[in-house]
Amino acid sequence: MTNSDNKLPNTFENIYAVVDSIPFGLVMTYSQVALYSGVTNPRVVGYALSRLNTNDRNTPWQRVVNSRGKISNRSQEQMKSQRDLLESEGVCFGRNGRIDLNVYGV
Repeated sequence: MTNSDNKLPNTFENIYAVVDSIPFGLVMTYSQVALYSGVTNPRVVGYALSRLNTNDRNTPWQRVVNSRGKISNRSQEQMKSQRDLLESEGVCFGRNGRIDLNVYGV
């Protein structure tokens, strides 16, 4: 295993720690999670969350949205699941499918 391979799990753990700290009923953007976890590219956050095994961790992945306050594109089932989870936490979506980050953002 190379040094870069060793760094990846630590990077993912840093990302998960930041996501774990997002309070119930609030959201962060991929860019914010990247900033607070020391990652230079927000896409790494998306990748880390896509690799998350929710059976092993209770990391609230649903609390991460894109910079426009929208759920990022993925399967319809996953998008519906994320929206349902956020709405169950009291997060409201506008008619345009956006979350008001001034209200629900960390």
